[in-house]
Amino acid sequence: MAEIILITGGARSGKSSLAEAKAKELGSKVVYIATAIAFDEGMKDRIAKHKLSRPSNWATIEMYKDFSKLEKNQNFIESDLILLDCMTLMVSNILLDSGLDFDICSMEEIEHIEKVVFKEIKELLEVVARYEKKLIIVTNEVGMGLVPSYRLGSIFRDIAGRVNQYLAKQSTEVYFTVSGIPMRIK
Repeated sequence: MAEIILITGGARSGKSSLAEAKAKELGSKVVYIATAIAFDEGMKDRIAKHKLSRPSNWATIEMYKDFSKLEKNQNFIESDLILLDCMTLMVSNILLDSGLDFDICSMEEIEHIEKVVFKEIKELLEVVARYEKKLIIVTNEVGMGLVPSYRLGSIFRDIAGRVNQYLAKQSTEVYFTVSGIPMRIK
């Protein structure tokens, strides 16, 4: 089993900073998997700031699916640690890729998308384990906020919550961050 560290918490809680510090501590050749898509100026700014916070010798791979392709990526092959930031953006991207109208889609269609999400996650974990890499995953804790008032928000929250539960079970360590303070919970 690969060493997996899951870091969760709310928005701006210090998750990425903790993940980057752990990666610096545990890895000598780090690959950063960025799941964000630069869809507007605000996201472009966030991505640029994240890039500036990372060491320049870390390779960056921008992807949120098709993780079997990592086996053909030289940066991945040469790395000893993978940092994926962030799982909840990955889930969001896969939901939006579906093209479904979430206001009217069926429960069967939602269940299918969730299976697609889990297929991608399992593919990532299998590739990382096969190559004996350490893996740090950043994710958002989505179950402590308001109940979304729209259907897509509820669907996202439910899938992301089940994903986080699954990843926590697979992980060797789990951290929860609050106001920049990390707490090890597993």
